[in-house]
Amino acid sequence: MTHSLHRQGTPENLQNDYVVFTMSAKGHNEAGSAAKMQEFLRIMRRHRPVNLGDMKTGNWFQVDPEKIEAGVQDTSVVHAVFTDMDTVADVLGELQKADLGLSVVVSGLLGPIHETCRNLGMKPAPHTVEHSLGVWGKTDLLPGEEILQISTMCGHGMVSFGLIEEAVADVKAGRSAPEEAARRLAEPCVCGIFNPTRAAVLLKIMANR
Repeated sequence: MTHSLHRQGTPENLQNDYVVFTMSAKGHNEAGSAAKMQEFLRIMRRHRPVNLGDMKTGNWFQVDPEKIEAGVQDTSVVHAVFTDMDTVADVLGELQKADLGLSVVVSGLLGPIHETCRNLGMKPAPHTVEHSLGVWGKTDLLPGEEILQISTMCGHGMVSFGLIEEAVADVKAGRSAPEEAARRLAEPCVCGIFNPTRAAVLLKIMANR
């Protein structure tokens, strides 16, 4: 999966942004995998993510978490977002014990992820790494770096540049708190990989320029 790979930012503001998700492999372990993904979501919820969703149903800013869990299908891809590596370590430790038989992906800064996998005794740790090679083409047509740091938290491009600019203006004018504006930005990201906690911090910085 690649839709969580393109997050832009600095090592400092990405250290509180980790996506954990799982899916089945078509033709391999797809049949009957819905129940396993429902258990995955239950594990995620026990560790208090800041966002959670299923690409088939939506995120929990759109749909009640119980309905997301109930709507999981064998072809679902379910996600949760966390803001610290210690919690991710606890999540991965519980997933190890659960042994659901599904592929688990952690997206974020590779250094802390590698260290956590090694500490949990995963061999290899991890077995696969994917990198985004960045954006190519007429990059002069893109908005500024700060806008991209927020928009790229939705890997399918559902959080528009204009919506982010409007959120910044609302925060600057005092019409919205950064947290409220960030929650509005999280809604269109159907998969649930948008990090509203990080977005609130970035919006506040941009509004104070």
